[in-house]
Amino acid sequence: MNFPERFSKLPYYAFPRLRALLQGTPPGRPDTITMTIGEPRHPMPAFVAEVLAGATAGFAVYPPNDGSDGLRGAIAEWVEGRYDVALDADSQIMALNGTREGLFNTVVALCPETQRGKRPIVLMPNPFYQVYAVAALAVGAEPVYVPATETTGHLPDYAGLPPEVLNRAAVVFLCSPANPQGAVADRAYWHELLGLAERHDFRIFSDECYSEIWRDGPPPGGLELVAEAGTDPERVVVFNSLSKRSNMPGLRSGFVAGGPEAMAHVRQLRAYAGAPLPLPLQAVAEAAWRDEAHVVASRALYAEKYRAAEELLGGLPGYETPEAGFFLWLPAPGGDGETAALRLWREAGVKVLPGGYLARSVGGETPGADRIRVAMVAPLEEMRDGLARIRSCLYD
Repeated sequence: MNFPERFSKLPYYAFPRLRALLQGTPPGRPDTITMTIGEPRHPMPAFVAEVLAGATAGFAVYPPNDGSDGLRGAIAEWVEGRYDVALDADSQIMALNGTREGLFNTVVALCPETQRGKRPIVLMPNPFYQVYAVAALAVGAEPVYVPATETTGHLPDYAGLPPEVLNRAAVVFLCSPANPQGAVADRAYWHELLGLAERHDFRIFSDECYSEIWRDGPPPGGLELVAEAGTDPERVVVFNSLSKRSNMPGLRSGFVAGGPEAMAHVRQLRAYAGAPLPLPLQAVAEAAWRDEAHVVASRALYAEKYRAAEELLGGLPGYETPEAGFFLWLPAPGGDGETAALRLWREAGVKVLPGGYLARSVGGETPGADRIRVAMVAPLEEMRDGLARIRSCLYD
């Protein structure tokens, strides 16, 4: 039988690769600590159980594909309160069954077959969230991985790309706050990127899932900058979710928002291929978007974690406290993230992710191969223990 070749060169996903790396190596301590996956372990909002219990009748009906009126209205109100941008809840917002689904399907819906008569390019930071590349390959586009390293401020330098690359770009991904580095695209960066989009005729897909976990101030967002710059709202499509903001990764609830024309195409595809969120879960999501108290409380816990990380690791060469998000992007001694991750597991019983597992090799270089990603999602004392073990094992 024949099988498609478009995904044949994909490496194993990051977490299966980590399991293979550690397989057969016993942990150095019985009280192991996992600091790999970005799965928040702060308390969920207190109202979740009550709202869910009151909405169970919704399991008896098919849910609306675009999201209920109440959920889309709550998202629109949140966007206006957070970014001072008014969106039409009917034509500019759609609920998602998690943003990974939305990121993939929106590339399918909006990436054209050709760009200026040639095979389109999808630009993305390197390292990156792996669905970006898979979505590009699914539509026959060429994924181009743009280094996001210390040299570039941990954000991709799209402005430095050759015109012939930018002219073929149909979709450009930006993740801010960045996963894994925690860097934030400021207003100057955004204005430059929006100018490139206008000149070279591409869309920006803004992945903002870490937007509500920040250290010094709220990061700007794509919808806000489009309004501020007076850019065509069709240029930017924004994604966000409740996984990180509200500590509910298992709810699988996010949203996509953009210009009415772009959203009409997304809505048309999703009517055929989408998996809408059950109505009781939409009711929980609606309540979560309408409540900020639990977000403020969670952010205060992350502030304690930032301080603990600075206390335990702040004096190390190359250490940077992230501007936002909950990952530490630590330099690996000897410049090899895999070796560092294996050593941590073997000697300290701490599981972290080699940075190179989030990237692709370009020109013989893999951005992040000399790093480890450490998730600060565990309760504070457990996280402190993990960071202390990391310091003792790798750096002292």
